[in-house]
Amino acid sequence: MPKNIFTRGRSLPLNRKHKIAVAGVGALGAAAVALTAVPASGQTTTTSEAAPTAKVAYSTKQIQDVHAGVTGQLAGASQKVAAIEAKQEAAAKKETAAKKAAAEKAATKREAKQSASRSAERTEVKKSYPDNLDGWIREARAIMKKHGIPGSYEGIHRNIMRESSGNPKAINLWDINAQNGIPSKGLLQVIPPTFKAYHVAGTPKNIWDPVANIVAACNYAADKYGTMDNVDSAY
Repeated sequence: MPKNIFTRGRSLPLNRKHKIAVAGVGALGAAAVALTAVPASGQTTTTSEAAPTAKVAYSTKQIQDVHAGVTGQLAGASQKVAAIEAKQEAAAKKETAAKKAAAEKAATKREAKQSASRSAERTEVKKSYPDNLDGWIREARAIMKKHGIPGSYEGIHRNIMRESSGNPKAINLWDINAQNGIPSKGLLQVIPPTFKAYHVAGTPKNIWDPVANIVAACNYAADKYGTMDNVDSAY
């Protein structure tokens, strides 16, 4: 028996057309319900095409840019450090050069002062002592005093008179030294090797010079015998 539909309180039987109509109304109702679920401000677009797959772009440019930036910063820092080190090295060299120049200047000044002093001393010596045996002994003793070489006037004079009788050009051509080719010479009969070894700075490097001869001989006697005063024979 066919289903009934209500019409104004009466029910009528549903035929095939009625059933199709009811189904269509149901479908429209469902669609209406679906549309009401969309917000009023929203827009709905339907398409039968599949959504395109998003493309991802891969690039090394940004990495390269970052690497270049870091490298540039490191290079800049290295240049700054190198500049600072170079500046410090230049300052150190300048300071060293200044110290060296100051030291050389001081040394030159000191040497000039000493040279002037020696010159003044030599001038004073030459002007103060006569050119004879007495003057030679006194001048020699003044030089010996400055160098800490002992020897009294009497001890020097006594040995001079025994060795050369006061002749600054005396020479021994017969003793063992002469036979060996190194004869004794001068006031105190000094052989050349001894004169050279005991020569005192500030006196002439001439074995025949009376003052240089006395001072060298007294320097040798002080080393071997304590003083020329202790010499009473050939020495």
